[in-house]
Amino acid sequence: MLAYERHTGEKMTYRILADLTGLAEGTLHNIGSHRKSSATLDTLAQICAALDITPGDLLELIKELPKAKRSVKKKKKK
Repeated sequence: MLAYERHTGEKMTYRILADLTGLAEGTLHNIGSHRKSSATLDTLAQICAALDITPGDLLELIKELPKAKRSVKKKKKK
Protein backbone atom coordinates (compact mmCIF):
# COMPACT_ATOMS: atom_id res chain seq x y z
CA MET A 1 0.00 0.00 0.00
CA LEU A 2 2.78 2.40 0.90
CA ALA A 3 4.78 1.45 -2.19
CA TYR A 4 1.75 2.17 -4.38
CA GLU A 5 1.29 5.56 -2.74
CA ARG A 6 4.98 6.42 -3.15
CA HIS A 7 4.91 5.32 -6.79
CA THR A 8 1.68 7.02 -7.85
CA GLY A 9 1.05 9.67 -5.22
CA GLU A 10 -2.42 8.16 -4.74
CA LYS A 11 -3.58 6.70 -1.44
CA MET A 12 -4.53 3.03 -1.61
CA THR A 13 -6.55 1.22 1.03
CA TYR A 14 -7.74 -2.37 1.27
CA ARG A 15 -11.30 -1.10 0.72
CA ILE A 16 -10.33 0.67 -2.52
CA LEU A 17 -8.34 -2.35 -3.71
CA ALA A 18 -11.25 -4.66 -2.84
CA ASP A 19 -13.55 -2.48 -4.96
CA LEU A 20 -11.08 -2.53 -7.86
CA THR A 21 -10.41 -6.26 -7.76
CA GLY A 22 -13.63 -7.78 -6.53
CA LEU A 23 -11.66 -9.58 -3.83
CA ALA A 24 -12.70 -9.56 -0.18
CA GLU A 25 -11.16 -6.79 1.89
CA GLY A 26 -10.17 -9.37 4.54
CA THR A 27 -8.34 -11.46 1.95
CA LEU A 28 -6.33 -8.46 0.82
CA HIS A 29 -5.57 -7.49 4.39
CA ASN A 30 -4.26 -11.00 5.12
CA ILE A 31 -2.05 -11.00 2.04
CA GLY A 32 -0.70 -7.55 2.80
CA SER A 33 -0.20 -7.94 6.53
CA HIS A 34 1.06 -11.46 7.07
CA ARG A 35 4.39 -12.65 5.73
CA LYS A 36 3.29 -16.26 5.85
CA SER A 37 0.09 -15.60 3.97
CA SER A 38 -0.10 -17.01 0.49
CA ALA A 39 -2.14 -15.90 -2.48
CA THR A 40 -3.13 -17.83 -5.55
CA LEU A 41 -1.83 -16.81 -8.95
CA ASP A 42 -5.38 -15.82 -9.86
CA THR A 43 -5.55 -13.46 -6.88
CA LEU A 44 -2.19 -11.92 -7.78
CA ALA A 45 -3.33 -11.53 -11.39
CA GLN A 46 -6.48 -9.70 -10.23
CA ILE A 47 -4.43 -7.32 -8.09
CA CYS A 48 -1.93 -6.69 -10.89
CA ALA A 49 -4.70 -6.04 -13.43
CA ALA A 50 -6.48 -3.61 -11.10
CA LEU A 51 -3.30 -1.65 -10.39
CA ASP A 52 -1.89 -1.96 -13.94
CA ILE A 53 1.35 -3.48 -12.67
CA THR A 54 3.29 -6.70 -13.21
CA PRO A 55 3.79 -9.46 -10.64
CA GLY A 56 7.42 -8.34 -10.37
CA ASP A 57 6.22 -4.95 -9.16
CA LEU A 58 4.14 -6.64 -6.49
CA LEU A 59 6.33 -9.47 -5.23
CA GLU A 60 9.57 -9.49 -3.29
CA LEU A 61 12.02 -12.38 -3.25
CA ILE A 62 13.11 -13.37 0.23
CA LYS A 63 16.21 -15.50 -0.14
CA GLU A 64 16.40 -16.85 3.38
CA LEU A 65 13.26 -18.73 4.23
CA PRO A 66 12.84 -20.18 7.69
CA LYS A 67 13.46 -23.90 7.72
CA ALA A 68 10.32 -25.94 8.14
CA LYS A 69 10.13 -27.99 11.28
CA ARG A 70 9.58 -31.60 10.48
CA SER A 71 8.68 -34.13 13.05
CA VAL A 72 9.81 -37.57 12.11
CA LYS A 73 8.10 -40.36 13.95
CA LYS A 74 10.26 -43.36 14.55
CA LYS A 75 8.67 -46.74 14.16
CA LYS A 76 8.50 -48.72 17.33
CA LYS A 77 10.52 -51.89 17.27
CA LYS A 78 8.55 -55.00 18.06
